[in-house]
Amino acid sequence: MTQAVRIGADYIKRLIPDAEPGLTDELIAYGSVKEYAAGEMIIDVGQFIRSTAVLSKGILKVYRESGEGDEFLMYFLEPGDACALTVLCEVRNERSSIAVKADDDAEIIFIPLEKSELWQIRFPSWHRFIIGNYRRRFEELLTTLDSVVFKALDERLEFYLKRQAKLNGRLISLSHQQIADDLNSTREVISRLLKKLEQTGKVKLSRNSLEILTLIN
Repeated sequence: MTQAVRIGADYIKRLIPDAEPGLTDELIAYGSVKEYAAGEMIIDVGQFIRSTAVLSKGILKVYRESGEGDEFLMYFLEPGDACALTVLCEVRNERSSIAVKADDDAEIIFIPLEKSELWQIRFPSWHRFIIGNYRRRFEELLTTLDSVVFKALDERLEFYLKRQAKLNGRLISLSHQQIADDLNSTREVISRLLKKLEQTGKVKLSRNSLEILTLIN
């Protein structure tokens, strides 16, 4: 983690376009923006959450860990997102049941708990922002659950690649092992499925990366 960076009104408006002037002033006064390098752990399982975290730059990976150390990808956070599950842990003073890692270089605004709670009463835009994040995270979890329960692994892989392309573009810089970890599978199985996608002209495989050539349904 590097030194904190300064923020201004334009910075806040980019994340919360309908923020009232009072909320913007409060975010500048009490928000703490910090930078993280790709791969850096931001929230670990069992950690107490003391602040609301809002992503301002980069992509964050939110996942669960099993007792054996396996990872299960839940969803990604994009700029302007807050992690609803961490907000719940924060309000209830519970330890986090999830882990959050920087998928690439990231900036995050941390807001003290007492300010976040007060702003939900004082500022309608902040209330809408938090509730909107709850709704989006719930919808994403339902989509992930549907993928795991109702789809075969090859369909889950295509769903995963489509989501990666939405976040990062058609060139995806991930190894087969990294994809396997996210899908709770093995490198051998993922490599075989990716080879099938390449044979059908949907992707082009390279070392530690792949390019999506056609839209995946």
